[in-house]
Amino acid sequence: QLQLVESGGGLVQPGGSLRLSCAASRFTLDGYVIGWFRQAPGKEREGVSCISAGGGRTNYADSVKGRFTISRDNGKNTVYLQMNSLKPEDTAVYHCAAFRGLSSGCMLPNRYDSWGQGTQVTVSS
Repeated sequence: QLQLVESGGGLVQPGGSLRLSCAASRFTLDGYVIGWFRQAPGKEREGVSCISAGGGRTNYADSVKGRFTISRDNGKNTVYLQMNSLKPEDTAVYHCAAFRGLSSGCMLPNRYDSWGQGTQVTVSS
Protein backbone atom coordinates (compact mmCIF):
# COMPACT_ATOMS: atom_id res chain seq x y z
CA GLN A 1 0.00 0.00 0.00
CA LEU A 2 2.43 2.61 1.24
CA GLN A 3 5.67 2.92 -0.72
CA LEU A 4 8.69 3.44 1.52
CA VAL A 5 12.28 4.18 0.57
CA GLU A 6 15.27 3.85 2.88
CA SER A 7 18.56 5.66 2.49
CA GLY A 8 21.72 6.36 4.44
CA GLY A 9 23.32 2.95 4.64
CA GLY A 10 26.97 2.33 3.97
CA LEU A 11 30.28 1.11 5.30
CA VAL A 12 31.30 2.37 8.72
CA GLN A 13 34.13 1.54 11.09
CA PRO A 14 33.32 0.16 14.53
CA GLY A 15 32.42 3.00 16.85
CA GLY A 16 31.19 5.13 13.99
CA SER A 17 27.78 6.59 13.34
CA LEU A 18 25.21 6.46 10.60
CA ARG A 19 21.77 7.92 10.11
CA LEU A 20 19.14 6.05 8.17
CA SER A 21 16.11 7.72 6.67
CA CYS A 22 12.73 6.30 5.75
CA ALA A 23 10.55 8.36 3.47
CA ALA A 24 7.28 7.97 1.61
CA SER A 25 7.19 9.22 -1.94
CA ARG A 26 3.50 9.91 -2.51
CA PHE A 27 1.84 9.45 0.85
CA THR A 28 2.11 11.17 4.17
CA LEU A 29 3.37 9.16 7.11
CA ASP A 30 0.99 10.89 9.48
CA GLY A 31 -1.01 8.27 11.32
CA TYR A 32 1.46 5.48 10.64
CA VAL A 33 3.53 3.57 13.12
CA ILE A 34 7.03 3.17 11.68
CA GLY A 35 9.45 0.41 12.55
CA TRP A 36 13.01 -0.45 11.67
CA PHE A 37 13.99 -4.07 11.21
CA ARG A 38 17.24 -5.70 10.27
CA GLN A 39 18.32 -9.06 9.00
CA ALA A 40 21.77 -10.50 8.55
CA PRO A 41 22.45 -13.64 6.51
CA GLY A 42 21.69 -16.73 8.53
CA LYS A 43 19.92 -14.80 11.27
CA GLU A 44 16.31 -14.13 12.15
CA ARG A 45 14.79 -10.81 11.27
CA GLU A 46 15.09 -8.56 14.28
CA GLY A 47 12.97 -5.64 15.31
CA VAL A 48 15.35 -2.77 15.96
CA SER A 49 13.11 0.12 16.88
CA CYS A 50 9.67 1.55 16.29
CA ILE A 51 7.88 4.81 16.86
CA SER A 52 4.25 5.73 17.31
CA ALA A 53 2.41 7.86 14.80
CA GLY A 54 2.72 10.95 16.95
CA GLY A 55 6.30 10.23 17.96
CA GLY A 56 5.50 10.03 21.65
CA ARG A 57 6.33 6.38 22.12
CA THR A 58 9.45 4.55 21.05
CA ASN A 59 10.72 1.02 21.47
CA TYR A 60 14.19 -0.44 21.07
CA ALA A 61 15.73 -3.85 20.97
CA ASP A 62 17.94 -4.52 23.95
CA SER A 63 20.89 -4.93 21.62
CA VAL A 64 20.68 -1.32 20.41
CA LYS A 65 19.20 0.53 23.36
CA GLY A 66 21.37 3.45 24.34
CA ARG A 67 23.11 3.50 20.97
CA PHE A 68 20.28 3.98 18.48
CA THR A 69 17.63 6.68 18.43
CA ILE A 70 14.48 6.69 16.35
CA SER A 71 12.72 9.93 15.55
CA ARG A 72 10.28 11.33 13.07
CA ASP A 73 9.64 14.61 11.36
CA ASN A 74 6.14 14.43 9.97
CA GLY A 75 6.64 17.83 8.38
CA LYS A 76 9.39 16.30 6.25
CA ASN A 77 7.51 13.02 5.94
CA THR A 78 10.58 11.18 7.17
CA VAL A 79 11.54 8.82 9.97
CA TYR A 80 15.16 8.56 11.06
CA LEU A 81 17.27 5.98 12.80
CA GLN A 82 20.39 7.51 14.28
CA MET A 83 22.94 4.78 14.93
CA ASN A 84 25.91 5.55 17.14
CA SER A 85 28.71 3.42 18.56
CA LEU A 86 28.20 0.92 15.80
CA LYS A 87 29.42 -2.62 16.24
CA PRO A 88 30.18 -5.34 13.71
CA GLU A 89 27.11 -7.17 15.02
CA ASP A 90 24.98 -4.32 13.64
CA THR A 91 25.86 -5.33 10.10
CA ALA A 92 22.63 -6.17 8.29
CA VAL A 93 20.11 -5.03 5.74
CA TYR A 94 17.87 -2.51 7.42
CA HIS A 95 14.23 -2.12 6.41
CA CYS A 96 11.64 0.35 7.48
CA ALA A 97 7.99 -0.60 7.62
CA ALA A 98 4.64 1.00 8.37
CA PHE A 99 1.15 0.24 9.59
CA ARG A 100 -1.78 2.31 10.74
CA GLY A 101 -2.90 2.05 14.32
CA LEU A 102 -1.57 2.09 17.83
CA SER A 103 2.08 1.31 18.44
CA SER A 104 1.34 -1.72 20.58
CA GLY A 105 3.20 -4.69 19.15
CA CYS A 106 5.28 -2.55 16.83
CA MET A 107 8.40 -4.65 17.34
CA LEU A 108 6.66 -7.57 15.64
CA PRO A 109 7.07 -7.69 11.87
CA ASN A 110 3.65 -9.20 11.23
CA ARG A 111 2.00 -5.98 12.34
CA TYR A 112 3.28 -4.15 9.28
CA ASP A 113 1.62 -3.79 5.89
CA SER A 114 4.23 -1.84 3.94
CA TRP A 115 7.97 -2.38 3.66
CA GLY A 116 10.85 -0.56 2.08
CA GLN A 117 13.44 -2.22 -0.11
CA GLY A 118 16.18 -2.07 2.49
CA THR A 119 19.56 -0.43 2.85
CA GLN A 120 22.82 -2.19 3.65
CA VAL A 121 24.73 -1.26 6.79
CA THR A 122 28.20 -2.74 7.14
CA VAL A 123 30.34 -2.16 10.22
CA SER A 124 33.89 -3.32 9.69
CA SER A 125 37.48 -2.22 10.13
